[in-house]
Amino acid sequence: MSHSYFVTGTDTEIGKTLVTAALVYKLNTLKLGSACAYKPVVAGTYRNDAGILCNEDLETYALVQDPAIPQSTICPYVLDTPAAPHLVAAEHGERLELDRMVQAYQTLQTQIAHIIAEGAGGFLTPIDDRYDLSTFAMRIQTPVILTAGMRLGCINHTLLTVEAIEQRGLKLSGWVANCIDPNMAYLNENIDTLSHRIKAPLLGRIAHLPPKLQKKPNAPYSIEAIQFAAAAITLP
Repeated sequence: MSHSYFVTGTDTEIGKTLVTAALVYKLNTLKLGSACAYKPVVAGTYRNDAGILCNEDLETYALVQDPAIPQSTICPYVLDTPAAPHLVAAEHGERLELDRMVQAYQTLQTQIAHIIAEGAGGFLTPIDDRYDLSTFAMRIQTPVILTAGMRLGCINHTLLTVEAIEQRGLKLSGWVANCIDPNMAYLNENIDTLSHRIKAPLLGRIAHLPPKLQKKPNAPYSIEAIQFAAAAITLP
């Protein structure tokens, strides 16, 4: 059975990468080397202490999968500016090509049993003037896992995203409640409301990361943070 999924989210900076890495970690714990992450485009780079240009999402993936997998294999487009990818690409005279994103994913499929593909930003983040990442999800035809960032407004954002996924004929395999706001009012009630309105199962609830596990700016998540998240969620 293949455990390949497209991980999308209600917004940017709501924990998609943490959920993606946690799923890869769980799959590779079951069978080492069986899973890896994929991202069609990342936007935002930094230089580490050695002066090497890095992306925090790709660096996070390397902690839970074979680090020998080339970056170009798991992400065909690496953009420097943390902004809407199609705008960053256009500013530099580039065009993000949907076919290239899909072909890179399909090539990886011939090498890896389970691929957790992570979107950039929300479900409808544009790729160019015609396509968005929902189109990529439709092309690869894998079930979707939705990361809901639990904060004020999350009910509307989550239900709208669920509706967009279902309207495109994609299967929603489940959703994850990521508690990014430690002071959110009616947290449990919000999760209960969503659980009653979403047909797909709640795969887990990730508590707000303790201070020592918080991700630092321009750095990947720690393996401890990934393990913390992995313990809170189940595979569909």
